[in-house]
Amino acid sequence: MARFTSPNWDRLNAEQQRRLGELGVKKAPRARKTATKTTTAVGSRAGGTAFQKGLQALQQYIAREGGMPGRAGVQEMPDGDVRRVGVWPANQKQRRNKLDQTQLAALAEAGVDWAAG
Repeated sequence: MARFTSPNWDRLNAEQQRRLGELGVKKAPRARKTATKTTTAVGSRAGGTAFQKGLQALQQYIAREGGMPGRAGVQEMPDGDVRRVGVWPANQKQRRNKLDQTQLAALAEAGVDWAAG
């Protein structure tokens, strides 16, 4: 038996629904909504590990090159992971209202000018 999954089933008049029913078409049961993912604060939990890896890559790049990376700067980590340290500070700047004071202080110490003020 076919199921009619269109959200417009309820817009059909009773006669249209009856005729479709005679053809074996029935209204599909309403799908359950899945729980929406809630965001967690960036800090020592969800974003903390990613932040630390990005900060470590930035610090290694600065130690190697002697200054802040350009937009295309990358840093290969000892574990083989390649980090895009050129865009990472800009991404952090866009999310700065979600960074905690420890993270902002670490960025300022690394030489990220916007994090100092």
